[in-house]
Amino acid sequence: MTEAASLPALPDIASLLPHASRMLLLDRCVEIGDEHLVAEVVIRPDTMFCRDGAVGAWVGIEYMAQAVGAYGGNVWRLQGHPPKVGFLLGTRKQLCHRPRFAIGSVLRVTARREFQGGDGLAAFACSIEDQHGLAAEATLSVFEPANVEQYLQQTPQ
Repeated sequence: MTEAASLPALPDIASLLPHASRMLLLDRCVEIGDEHLVAEVVIRPDTMFCRDGAVGAWVGIEYMAQAVGAYGGNVWRLQGHPPKVGFLLGTRKQLCHRPRFAIGSVLRVTARREFQGGDGLAAFACSIEDQHGLAAEATLSVFEPANVEQYLQQTPQ
């Protein structure tokens, strides 16, 4: 048996995220581990947010957030459940090393879990690499409520 044949197949990225249609910005999952997920995005002329031959680097934060969501979706998948909705609370140490991602760029988006609280709060170190090296990096703070519907119905006291 070859090494590739012994590895489990990676799940379809769409099965890991509750995003619909064009709002699913990641193309595929390329690696999943206990504490991380790596996804890929190929920038094409029809890529969402592509204007004048490129996607602005500001979209990188959503690529990172979706990689975090896909990581969480994989955790739920392994437990036999569909992906849950989560919320991006904020970022720290966000750096963009280029202003845009040109058509033809292949982006590797990595989300590595740094902290997980029992209350649904978590922090992930994220990065985007392309053919020229590190393109963007940030630490994302996220929240996944136990019951999304109940959480959204709550009114501030």
